[in-house]
Amino acid sequence: MVRIYGVVIPDKDRIEYGLTKIYGIGWPRARKVLTDLSIDGNKRVKDLTEEELKKINEYLQANFKLEGELREEIKENIERLKQIRCYRGIRHMQNLPVRGQRTRSNARTKRGKRRTVSAFTKEMWAKIEQIEKQKKQKKKN
Repeated sequence: MVRIYGVVIPDKDRIEYGLTKIYGIGWPRARKVLTDLSIDGNKRVKDLTEEELKKINEYLQANFKLEGELREEIKENIERLKQIRCYRGIRHMQNLPVRGQRTRSNARTKRGKRRTVSAFTKEMWAKIEQIEKQKKQKKKN
């Protein structure tokens, strides 16, 4: 188990795949890091030397915002959009899709479970009618 940028990467993983476990690094960026440092992407994490691990860590810290810094920056950007009350900020506040997706027939993950309107069954209508009849009778008496 190796720690790169504060993230534990299992020994059996290829380093190219292992770097993608760090928030902010995808496949293209992982490949770019390894080519810039001239490290074979097919090497396993356990086969890396201490020097290679140190080079990777220093390169990532020098060139990219990752993990907590990146999450914080994204959160600040969303807060700024909310404060200036632009369209995207309002959509964030309403917990709706931000980037133009349709909401009439999709967006269930954002909007939540379906809530049917006026979904009374026959039994419910019968109970409501009974209650109304009882109220009328009490008013007459």
